Amino acid sequence: MGYMVVEQRSSTMLHLKRNPGIRSWSLFIGMTSIGFAAAYYSTDSILWKLFYVTGCLFVAIQNMEEWEEAVFDKTNNEIQLKTISLYTLVLTLWKKGQEKVVLDLRHLHDVCVEEERVRYLGKGYLLMLRLATGFSYPLTQSATLGGRSDVEAIAALLKRFMGMEERRQQKEMAEYAEEEADFLDNSSDSEDGKEKA
Repeated sequence: MGYMVVEQRSSTMLHLKRNPGIRSWSLFIGMTSIGFAAAYYSTDSILWKLFYVTGCLFVAIQNMEEWEEAVFDKTNNEIQLKTISLYTLVLTLWKKGQEKVVLDLRHLHDVCVEEERVRYLGKGYLLMLRLATGFSYPLTQSATLGGRSDVEAIAALLKRFMGMEERRQQKEMAEYAEEEADFLDNSSDSEDGKEKA
């Protein structure tokens, strides 16, 4: 599975989604299977069997990745980052578990791919949203393992949606024009000085 998938895309909205990957589901099924097998083949009391099942189920839920969404809305100038954690839902008995961060889209000035060390599994990559206010937010709570190209593809998509490349080129052209104007002013001043001498 890739970093994030495009749920909806238009000129004014970009909706990205990420569900737990195959590694999370495999671990979940494997751990719960171990719990049920231990309970089934054990000669222990019913309380111990229940402990085996709930213990393995708890570990499986704890290692489950989150459901994540990112909505970039040009109409309302908002970025909404939503995260649903099954682990937090279970711990708080469904009272919490969904987090939502709302950012001002007008403050987004850059996106970049960052490398992160993932314990026991090596390198992971995630996309950072850089704001003009100086803050940075990760697009997702967890890094994606393996290929950097999936994360870079989402970064390129987001830059195209926001028109960041065009703005960067316009800024560079304006800076170049300003430098050229300064150079011409300086050269004309030096010529005037020579004429006076």
